[in-house]
Amino acid sequence: MHIQKKYILALGLVSTFALGCVSLSHADTPKPQAVDSIDVNKYGGKWYTIAYLPMFFQRQCASDTNAVYSLNPDQTIKVVNSCRNKSGEIESAEGVAYAANEGKSKLKVSFLPKALRWVPFTKGDYWVLRIDPEYQTALVGGPTHKYLWVLSRTPNLDEATYQSYLETARQQGYDLSKLIKEPHHAK
Repeated sequence: MHIQKKYILALGLVSTFALGCVSLSHADTPKPQAVDSIDVNKYGGKWYTIAYLPMFFQRQCASDTNAVYSLNPDQTIKVVNSCRNKSGEIESAEGVAYAANEGKSKLKVSFLPKALRWVPFTKGDYWVLRIDPEYQTALVGGPTHKYLWVLSRTPNLDEATYQSYLETARQQGYDLSKLIKEPHHAK
């Protein structure tokens, strides 16, 4: 049954991304802009979700959401998303990200089983919109303004840095009225 949850979680992600890609932004809303490039090796490792816009695939998450990225031998990126659900259990889903631009700051991510990743419109956009030079804080979204994550290498982010990243999101046209600040529990 746990494997079924992973696939349902993954299919929810794919559906949400596919619907988001079909949506049109308002003409007066600025289009999000990814940074020119990222160093995939520096980006690798564990990131904690500090805040996010609610999405279908995160509906079961209650706290402790994080993602671990690592470079695969074929230069794709392994993605493992985890969170603690409302029952206190850890749920996770494994996917793969493919570079969508030369600078690797725009990725296409799929959480479908390997045999189904060829299916069109099943990869979601993952754009790094801002990252600090030390790769400690990142802002991630996509072209549709439908999703957004503030990520940090630590489970707690100082308020000034947090507000600065939110301001970047606002400048890129994101409506933050439904932003959820993620709780993390000390281990």
